Amino acid sequence: MPPHRSRRRIPEATVARLPVYLQILVDQAGEGVENISSEGLAELAGVNAAKVRKDLSYLGSYGTRGVGYEVDYLVYQIRRELGLDHDWPVVIVGAGNLGQALAGYGGFNDRGFPVAGLVDIDDDKVDTVVGGIRVRPLDELAQIVAARNVSIGVIATPPPAAQDAADRLVKAGVTSILNFAPVVLSVPVGITVRKVDLAVELQILSYHEQRRAAASQGGQLHAVSTDRGRGATA
Repeated sequence: MPPHRSRRRIPEATVARLPVYLQILVDQAGEGVENISSEGLAELAGVNAAKVRKDLSYLGSYGTRGVGYEVDYLVYQIRRELGLDHDWPVVIVGAGNLGQALAGYGGFNDRGFPVAGLVDIDDDKVDTVVGGIRVRPLDELAQIVAARNVSIGVIATPPPAAQDAADRLVKAGVTSILNFAPVVLSVPVGITVRKVDLAVELQILSYHEQRRAAASQGGQLHAVSTDRGRGATA
């Protein structure tokens, strides 16, 4: 019997683009589109076609010349690669404004990430109900993780409490953490952490706005200069 060949590892940059492709493809399928070219998908995703073809090749999907990719099958392939062929319950630590907003967001459940629990250390928040979920004491975190087989935790605490939240999640058995607190977490090897820093995202948007404004101003100056030049030669 031939030895088992391990699956080809997909680069992180490609993994980050797969959810973007998936959302586009789901939308296209909803509009009745059956096939899509790499150029068409690239235009909708804001990347180049060569990158799309390279990304999809990691899934073993190469499309058909003149036809493109079958949308439904590509959705299936990406969902399978991202592990979306079954639900991944998540637990949220922190029932403040952000935690409540996350718990009340129905999109998580629709996309296969049902909120299994919401915990907080504040007695005034415990036993309140958010999005149909009862806030439970932080001390019950391990119980929730074990009972619902949770492997993904979300940290929505104030910055000073984030590291303690991470420590508790890891101790409870969570192996992947989405961190909304603007701090760098220290976690053991083997724990995956993704950081969502809204301030950083706004700073990136500020950069693009600055470039757009500079380009617009440059265009206006060029137009004025051209008009003056025409006047001098009239």
